[in-house]
Amino acid sequence: MYAAWYEKNGSAVEVLKLGELADPEPGPGEVRVRLHASAVNPSDVKARAGGRKVMWERIVPNSDGAGVIDCVGPGVEASRIGQRAWIYNAQWERPYGSSAQYVALPAALAVPLANELSFEQGACLGIPAMTAHRCLFADGPVAGKTVLVTGGAGVVAHYAIQLAKWAGARVVTTVSSPAKAAHAQAAGADVIINYRTEDVVERIRATVGGVDHVVDVDFGKNLPVTAQILRSNGVVACYASMGDPKPAFPYYDLIRLNPVIRPVLVYTMSDAAKAQAHADIARWIKEAKPIFAIAERFPLAEVVQAHLAVEGGKKIGHIILTIG
Repeated sequence: MYAAWYEKNGSAVEVLKLGELADPEPGPGEVRVRLHASAVNPSDVKARAGGRKVMWERIVPNSDGAGVIDCVGPGVEASRIGQRAWIYNAQWERPYGSSAQYVALPAALAVPLANELSFEQGACLGIPAMTAHRCLFADGPVAGKTVLVTGGAGVVAHYAIQLAKWAGARVVTTVSSPAKAAHAQAAGADVIINYRTEDVVERIRATVGGVDHVVDVDFGKNLPVTAQILRSNGVVACYASMGDPKPAFPYYDLIRLNPVIRPVLVYTMSDAAKAQAHADIARWIKEAKPIFAIAERFPLAEVVQAHLAVEGGKKIGHIILTIG
């Protein structure tokens, strides 16, 4: 199979290679997917750069993608052969991810892809949609609640806004530019705050009073604001904290609220949580006609340029590898 890989950590230009590798064979409980699209997530480029040390002879990067199941391993029903699927977590604790023509992975991580979605759209779901779902629904319904989604132009936030609206919530989001505000508005956000030009606490208090639930892209950096606008018995679900990886916790500011603080990592979610997300995402796709934002597409041969586009931090939407 044609694939991209690296054998050591480093810059995309220095370490990413392209060529032929042996086709993978599915083991017990696994399926093999003939991939047509792969999404490059920030976690993929961070892992390649050194966020996760190379533990195998080579690593085929990327965890998300979409294609057609063409082979199954022992213990998997043959009826799955020919099924369109979106995949995620492909390269978590495994050497071979989705930057290739084929990937073998546990059958539960290859989720049926609705016929109305393209493979490129399917590749967008993966970790971003799963993260958004877990952040929103791990602690109960959000219907009738006010949800704050920070960083409203990010790929996780894009789905969090849409899923929250589908579930009956009012959505507030923060952005850093007019272009990102337009993106968040297209996703359905009710209140959009430019945190570079507005006081977030004042604007939230003036428009909605406070929030019941936060989906947070930068827990530590945003914690001083969160403590001022979260309502009693609220939830803070966070999936990153790059601005302050080891934040001081304002215990006595938060204890009065009886909050739930929930860090979310899709890789280690329970099987039950994953299955619930699969089912809910399928219903959302059927009922809500979700919006997918693809910033740029690159052929697999241009995997270096795709990684650089993610690292540049200027894109709004997904970076997709198209796989012939």
